[in-house]
Amino acid sequence: MTTLPNAITFVRLCAVPATVWLIIQGRFDLAFLLFLGAGLSDALDGWLARVLDARSSLGAVLDPVADKALLVSSYVALAATGVLPDWLAILVVFRDVLIVGGVVMLRMMGMPPRISPSRLSKANTALQILLVAVALLLRGWPGLLPGAFPLALLALLVPLVAVSTLLSGGAYVLAAARGEGRA
Repeated sequence: MTTLPNAITFVRLCAVPATVWLIIQGRFDLAFLLFLGAGLSDALDGWLARVLDARSSLGAVLDPVADKALLVSSYVALAATGVLPDWLAILVVFRDVLIVGGVVMLRMMGMPPRISPSRLSKANTALQILLVAVALLLRGWPGLLPGAFPLALLALLVPLVAVSTLLSGGAYVLAAARGEGRA
């Protein structure tokens, strides 16, 4: 079923390869603008789905896929260009693969999980988005912030994202082991 929110989500999904290409090409300014636009479209499609009562099973799957595809791809591209550490991209990808793999495994065992993200998971996602946005912004407009502040900001965000990613991933593993649906 095609709805306006689903169409917006599909456009966001199509923005993923363009964002990655722009990062690889060193066009961090344009990648930042596209990443920002994708973030705004995520808020817009969710709002429209509620206001227009246009929620759909396709949207329930497509929206988080588009979100994760954009975020994970951005981490991989930023690591490939040396903007973010490789180990951080691996950690972010591993967490998401672990969660998706766990969901698939539980479904195959006849125990479909009812997953709802916790505050920790939402905070982790917010920190991951913030780090990508800040990295793109600082690379796209190098003179935007004075002195050593940009490096200090990244030096603060990288370990915060690493810790929140580890804690959030661990919470999902523990929730799955306990048979809970919230992590």
